Amino acid sequence: MASFRNARIVLADRIIEGSVDTDAGLITGVDEGAASVGEDLEGDYLIAGLVELHTDHLENHYRPRPGVFWDPMAALHAHDVQIAGSGITTVFDAVRIGSDIDVPDMKPHAEQLVQAIRTARADDRLRIDHLVHLRCELPSHDVLEHFEAFAGFDVVRLASVMDHTPGQRQFQSLETYKLFYKKQMGHSEADAEKAIADRLAEQARYSTPHRKAIARRARELGLALASHDDATLAHVEEGVEDGVAIAEFPTTLEAAAAAHDAGLAILMGAPNVVRGKSHSGNISATDLVRAGMMDILSSDYVPFALLQAAFLLPERIEGFSLAKALAMVTGNPARAAGLDDRGEIAVGKRADLVRVQIIRGAPVVRAVWRQGKRVS
Repeated sequence: MASFRNARIVLADRIIEGSVDTDAGLITGVDEGAASVGEDLEGDYLIAGLVELHTDHLENHYRPRPGVFWDPMAALHAHDVQIAGSGITTVFDAVRIGSDIDVPDMKPHAEQLVQAIRTARADDRLRIDHLVHLRCELPSHDVLEHFEAFAGFDVVRLASVMDHTPGQRQFQSLETYKLFYKKQMGHSEADAEKAIADRLAEQARYSTPHRKAIARRARELGLALASHDDATLAHVEEGVEDGVAIAEFPTTLEAAAAAHDAGLAILMGAPNVVRGKSHSGNISATDLVRAGMMDILSSDYVPFALLQAAFLLPERIEGFSLAKALAMVTGNPARAAGLDDRGEIAVGKRADLVRVQIIRGAPVVRAVWRQGKRVS
């Protein structure tokens, strides 16, 4: 049992000054006003633990350099420490499935990461709650095989359907893709041309049947499903037809507006908010918030960006409350993923809590509790 007093408590719709009581991993009391018992938080914020739906950070630890693959359990532990220290108490670790030219045999790598998460959870090695987000590369010839190998595990709770074929979605310009490929992979012009030709051929053959098959299986398994990098109205209509609930990183205002009108939860990158723009030249997440077209933030490739962005949005958008901004990294992603037991400071919810102090105008994570247990 743990209690906290003298805190600025961020609820789903407002901020109060008061105390929070927990017991057996759940929140048992939320009271406004002074309290005489409990840990004194000295006026710091107490917020719900952050919920991260899409981060490539585990893969970055596992593959820290091109061609270098780290021990998967060691990579998971390093990732877990940084995620917990960023105030995230539930993370959906993105695991890419579907082989491609960069990694011709992806399955053993995905298998090692998924198994590391399952083993670490069983051994109670981790600070926070790790779940799996399968990132399904539709044009890959073996993505269905990979999906069937992993989708049935209870740790897998979310899947996204992606198509990084040059000439559409994130890479609408072939020249932009060619520059990206040469820079990232260090290949020649001829290599880039061949890669483009190969990927276009694979996309034409596999993308549509794989999308339909994965969407069907996701529905059968009860997995939350997300689209990725929607750029057009047609992309959004495909997603709605497939039963998508989340639109990840729409690249144009047209796609974001269509997803919003269709009732999809729109997810954008927190680094986009922090930087004030997309790293790839797509729409600004802050502009979407202003337009009322964004629901969820994801740290994507910088874990601490999630908390940082939530505290920046009220400074940049007049009349936008901190409670509403923090809902984009707590309650909204939890609900979108079907996790109704967390994401909010309310009686009966999980005691996933974060103490945040403001220093020189910026948030600093001072303590993190998962189900009432101090983990960072």
